[in-house]
Amino acid sequence: MDSLNKVPGILQNVITRTEGRIKALSEYMKSRNNAYYLGRGIGVPLSMEGALKLKEIAYIHAEAYPAGESKHGPIALVEEGYPVVFSILDDDNVDALLGNIMEMKARDAYTIGFVPEKYVGKFRELLNVTFELPNIDYRIAPIIYVVPMQLLAYYTAVARGYDPDKPRNLAKTVTVE
Repeated sequence: MDSLNKVPGILQNVITRTEGRIKALSEYMKSRNNAYYLGRGIGVPLSMEGALKLKEIAYIHAEAYPAGESKHGPIALVEEGYPVVFSILDDDNVDALLGNIMEMKARDAYTIGFVPEKYVGKFRELLNVTFELPNIDYRIAPIIYVVPMQLLAYYTAVARGYDPDKPRNLAKTVTVE
């Protein structure tokens, strides 16, 4: 409960610290046609949300995969500059994700990581862009991590000239059974 009570303050701090860099990254992302979002454990559904938002409002083909499965098919599409976004949480998957990032870097992917502060030193050399997020229980971290991922989709949509508040082909409410 103590961690949950801290979420609003932590989120405000994360937005303040990351928004400018996310907006700058959106300038790179706006010219991309595809992206992968990779994670392990709870990072997988978090990655799925990041990819979904990029698809829905920036109209960039984005797919999320468990990072360990990315080498069985998806990695074949990775080429120079291909954006790969990693959800790195403070859990037992940290070291395995290092290997996954190395695999993507070996194929000249443009690697982006959302990383807990205490692991930034481990990942900074491998990632093209590192977003340092607070050390927080991995079970609560997705509440924090999802916001900068959504901001990336938002600013990428704006950079591409789209109105993120009026996504095409998406209903705001269910009107059909």
